[in-house]
Amino acid sequence: MPDEPTRTDRRRERTRAALVAAAQTLIAEGRTNVAVLEITQLADVGLGSFYNHFDSKDALWDAAVNDALERHGALLDELTADIDDPAVVFAHSVRLTGRLHRTTVELSKVLVNRGVDLTHADHGLAPRALRDIEAGVASGRFRVRDTTIALTVVGGAVLALGALLHADPERDAAASADEMTEDILRMLGVPEDEARRICALPLPDLEAVTGAA
Repeated sequence: MPDEPTRTDRRRERTRAALVAAAQTLIAEGRTNVAVLEITQLADVGLGSFYNHFDSKDALWDAAVNDALERHGALLDELTADIDDPAVVFAHSVRLTGRLHRTTVELSKVLVNRGVDLTHADHGLAPRALRDIEAGVASGRFRVRDTTIALTVVGGAVLALGALLHADPERDAAASADEMTEDILRMLGVPEDEARRICALPLPDLEAVTGAA
């Protein structure tokens, strides 16, 4: 049985979490060319604490993005855990991601500002999306020659939608996400009527999970 974390362990974890949260805020604002002192001030921790956890700012940025991706991916997994149809799982994940661009703006901006290098990361959203595409192919729901190419297209579309929604605050995020998802499903080989039906299905209660207003 693993040892219980000590008070020192818990304090270190709180400090690291504060640094990661500060980094996510700075990335979301597009401000990565800042001094370590500014990061620690935003995190409300001592300057020396930074180097107890990270060798460099680049290491902190990577940790911040990885944390954001994992939280986002874990939320999607939770919301689609009880769905059997791979096409619906995939569509729900894409549709929910479109809505998360509005309901969790800081997380969305972290993802958008890191750009397409996240499309083929080995953690977070990319492996989950690839898993769902491959499940759709295996079940016969999707017809795809190259799942990696399909992932590239899907990832680019999702990131571009986030950028569009941030640039146009009046745009209906839900309608835009559903329309984009319907087009993606058709690209993956789902018939038009079926893609429309899937994208009209009710979604899990996002606000109940995220606490969004």
